[in-house]
Amino acid sequence: MNIGGPAHHVAILAAGLRPEYETLLITGAPEAREGDLADAAERAGVTLQRIPSLRRPLHPLRDLRALVALVRAFRAFRPDIVATHTAKAGTLGRIAALITRVPVRVHTFHGHVLEGYFGSRRATLFRCIERLLARVTTRLVVVSPEVAHDLEQLGVGHGNVTVVRLGLRLDELADSVPNGALRAELGARPATPTVGIVGRLVPIKAHEVFLRAAALLQARLPEVLFVVAGDGELWAQLHERAADLGVERNVRFLGWRHDLATVYGDLDVVVCSSHNEGTPVSLIEAGAAGRAVVATRVGGVPDVVEDGINGLLVPANDPGALAGAIERLLLDPELRARLGSAGRSRALSRYGAERLTADIRAIYGELMAAANQGLSPDKVSAR
Repeated sequence: MNIGGPAHHVAILAAGLRPEYETLLITGAPEAREGDLADAAERAGVTLQRIPSLRRPLHPLRDLRALVALVRAFRAFRPDIVATHTAKAGTLGRIAALITRVPVRVHTFHGHVLEGYFGSRRATLFRCIERLLARVTTRLVVVSPEVAHDLEQLGVGHGNVTVVRLGLRLDELADSVPNGALRAELGARPATPTVGIVGRLVPIKAHEVFLRAAALLQARLPEVLFVVAGDGELWAQLHERAADLGVERNVRFLGWRHDLATVYGDLDVVVCSSHNEGTPVSLIEAGAAGRAVVATRVGGVPDVVEDGINGLLVPANDPGALAGAIERLLLDPELRARLGSAGRSRALSRYGAERLTADIRAIYGELMAAANQGLSPDKVSAR
């Protein structure tokens, strides 16, 4: 339940599918500085069970303990459906579901780690594992058409993939308005141009590219303030990198923030510099808040941001292009307003929590009906 799209997604489903479904949310332990949304899920009334040995890093003995714990949990709860999210939980959860003969097994790809995350040997191994797991999965769900295309190209789950876009609670962000609170907190003037990036401080998010773009922009627009909201394994390294680039005086590291309406409300431009993405939560949140965005054209980003319509897209790992797009928006308030307005309409119409729960409820109903009739998964067509 580390802070990010999958944790928001499962918390909304675990709460929103009731009372038709009795739900149990099983979660592992987040890594250092990742943040944890488990308490927020429990406050929303979600029944949650923690398995401390279920963690992201590969560790054969600990992973075996997690698998045994999952098998025990499934035998105690006796689920009709096991729905898994993220790579490690998806692997161990589906194996445990197979061992305990759970009739319906659904796995959601919020992106994937089959390319771009690891070396070629490990990536090849993970692709083989996912191809095998797909054969014992009743339905694969993906959060964007781009992720579906990637899986098709990688030979995972052919003909058994359904696109269900991410759903988030966006009402508070939709009501947010710039009020100067964040600028005041950071000691900036009310008119200071402010550019932000929101997310985990991990390599795939490419914050280093964001900082390099900040260094280029600082030479042309020295008043711009750059805000980094989030935490993670690269916290210390990114502070050092900001100093090396000479932008430390213009960069503010906020850590994790739960007052997102305050953060987004005071940003003129929101940036996503990632090397890869499934569905970027920060861009949906920025859109709901009416903020203009600049993002790299990777993974599921183009499903959220249409270039020139509700944001600007640039190539990955290109600080110059990123800086140029940010500068264009900072110098053109009318363009920022137009893109922000379009982003709000798109986010609220496509990524709401109610739509997510309705989509998943329909899939579960279809798969349970087939299971009750004794049909095999290949007799139930994916939509």
